[in-house]
Amino acid sequence: MSSSAGPARRYGGKTADERRQERRGVLVGSAVEIWQEQGWAAVTMRGVCARARLTDRYFYESFANRDELLATVWDQIRDQTLQMLLGVIGARAEHSALDQLHAALHALVHQLQAEPRWAQILFGDHSGSAVLEQRRRQTVQQATDIMVDLARPFLRDGVDDRALRTNVLLGIGGFVEIMLAWRSGLVDLDADTLVDQLTEVSQSLSHNFLRPDSREDHPAPPTA
Repeated sequence: MSSSAGPARRYGGKTADERRQERRGVLVGSAVEIWQEQGWAAVTMRGVCARARLTDRYFYESFANRDELLATVWDQIRDQTLQMLLGVIGARAEHSALDQLHAALHALVHQLQAEPRWAQILFGDHSGSAVLEQRRRQTVQQATDIMVDLARPFLRDGVDDRALRTNVLLGIGGFVEIMLAWRSGLVDLDADTLVDQLTEVSQSLSHNFLRPDSREDHPAPPTA
């Protein structure tokens, strides 16, 4: 009896699915480069295909349209950013809440300074793109949910969840605006000074919610 499905055919040592995933990766990488250099509006199907040296056929093999590609790029950079932050916070699990926040701010601000493509994608001007505006709003809400959950072990008894969420949302929204101003030169601070000032603002916002032992002064930022 013959098998219902034979082995996947290989071309150049790769299966068709592996080659398809490779082409998708090249398209996403090309979109990231164009976005970094010229902004999201310059990320067009033809421009990305030209940069990737692939035909239109291969674009539509992976993406229904440009919005789907933009959303994919955004999601990739967002996920990498959140994974980095959760890793930094997890490594300082025995420290106070503000120590953890300071370490996360230090890592994120320096990452955005070192990797302009992250800053251009996450903190660039998204006006005119409904899909990116939606992604930005969703990311702010997602970050708020994560921060509220991370704060719970450090909270005073009887904290008003609605007030806590409002303050966390205020802090995250303010951080986004500060990053926009910092990238444009309106905030003229070096990265370490900016991190210290952001931590002070966070300490003020969290004063009524965190237990005293969770509001200790933060130590020197990590060197690695």
